[in-house]
Amino acid sequence: MKRSQAFNDLLVESLKDPQEAIAYLNAVLEDCKDGGQESQAVLLFAFKNVIEAQGGITQLAKKSGLGRESLYKTLSHKGNPKLSTLTTLINAMGFDLKICIPSKR
Repeated sequence: MKRSQAFNDLLVESLKDPQEAIAYLNAVLEDCKDGGQESQAVLLFAFKNVIEAQGGITQLAKKSGLGRESLYKTLSHKGNPKLSTLTTLINAMGFDLKICIPSKR
């Protein structure tokens, strides 16, 4: 009988696909529009999932030029990254940060 995989393992596997990672981060951003502390923690957790899928913190530190320990602190549930840090992370992950007009509901 085949053992079931943990949800997080399946999520990380799917996030190796850049299109899946972008859709995942956009969905989290959509849910975190209030900008509250809880929303920020959820968003940082989502970034950690994508980073794990793309090779982990050590690899991202090398790509971004940011310190590994600094990244762990930035992405912790108490992290409060600057926009410049987020932009650096997003670029190092191979993504762009864009602003758009929301679709009508």
